[in-house]
Parts: sequence; C-alpha cells; structure tokens
Amino acid sequence: MKNLFFVSVALSIFSGTTLTAKAQSAVNIEQVNAVVPAKKSTKFIEGIEIIAGTKVAVQHGKVKPAETITASPEITVNNKGLGIEDCTSIQFKYAQLLNMDVESITNFTLYNFIEEWWGTAYRYGGATKKGIDCSAFSGTLLNTVYGFVASRTAREQYEACEKIEKENLQEGDLVFFKTRRGVSHVGVYLRNGYFTHASTGNGVTISNLDETYYNRRYIGGGKIIINKADQ
Repeated sequence: MKNLFFVSVALSIFSGTTLTAKAQSAVNIEQVNAVVPAKKSTKFIEGIEIIAGTKVAVQHGKVKPAETITASPEITVNNKGLGIEDCTSIQFKYAQLLNMDVESITNFTLYNFIEEWWGTAYRYGGATKKGIDCSAFSGTLLNTVYGFVASRTAREQYEACEKIEKENLQEGDLVFFKTRRGVSHVGVYLRNGYFTHASTGNGVTISNLDETYYNRRYIGGGKIIINKADQ
C-alpha cells in the first residue's frame, strides 16, 4: 500500500497536479453541496419575495419579477428609517417598472394615482374610468397630485408649458409627441426615461422615451407654469 501511495504522489507531480489542489477541490465540492437552512420570508407582491436580514438584491437598480430578493431590516424612505415591513407593494411594483431602487419611490400620491387608473381604456374625449384620453389623463394627474389646472387638449398644454430639454426633465413634467398632425399626444414624465400616459393601445400605462415609437415622435417636454387651482 505504501508503494502505491508513493507511485500516486509521483504521478501527480509529473502531471502538474498536486494533492493539495485535489484536496481543495474536494473541500469546494463539499461546500457547494452543503445544505443551507431555509429562512422564513414574507411575500409583498406576486412574484417578489423578501428575506429580512440582508441587503436588497437589485441588479442595475431593478427588482426582477418571479425571483427572490433580499432586503435589510432598515431602509431609508423620505430620510426616515423604516422597517422593510413598512415598504408597500406599490414601491416594489414601480421600482420594477421604472428600473429604480425601491427606496427611490417616495411620491406615494403619484404612484397610487397611477395604480388607481392603471389599465383604464383609452377613449377619445373621455375623462372618466370608463374611458379617458391622453390630455384628460395628464390634466387629471396634474390636478390630483400637484394641484395644477391644465388646459384640456395636448396642444393647449404644450403651449402653456415652459419648454425643457429631455435631459432636464423632472418628475411631474409633461412630454409631448406628434402621432398625427402637430402636437397630438401627451404624457407625464416620471423618472429614468419613463412616463405615464393614456395610450390608444393599452390604456393608462407606463412607457419609455427611448422606445422606438415614442423616440421618433417625441416633440419635447415642458413644465406647467399656470397658477394652482387654489390661487
């Protein structure tokens, strides 16, 4: 047996593979195969599961659907330390849709409004949840969330705005498009290139300015400069 052992060592040396490397490989395999005790978790929204005690696993600022993510017991929202249990499904949903960090979703009035109207069908001239057009939706959002009274049509809203370069757009600004003749479509900018609007195909939804359709038809952005409703 000793002779066999020395022969094995010699063969390992000549082949360029050491016993230490083999032993390390065995340890690595054992570590990979080790059973990790399951942790209790809390589900916030469908397809997203939170495990307390570690950092948020967000790739490129985006919470991915249909996977488990982890989060620390304390995150900061509005500069206040809040337990992970205080984060709402709205925050996780719109962090995913806007490709942003969860803690960046702080304007709850805005995102609750979008959630309330989400999927409402497009109807030209409509202004209710039975059907709404783009300018009625943007006007209703501005009034509900920011207290501004906007003009009725997309063209009138465009004329009432202080024009802004695309790279300077901020949450709540308007974005305009030429889908027919002149200014014919409007949405409300969110962040990270995304805007919410009443689209003819999907109703109230969220789209991105870099999408081919909207990128080709983009006219410009603007900030409402008219008086607030209570003035």
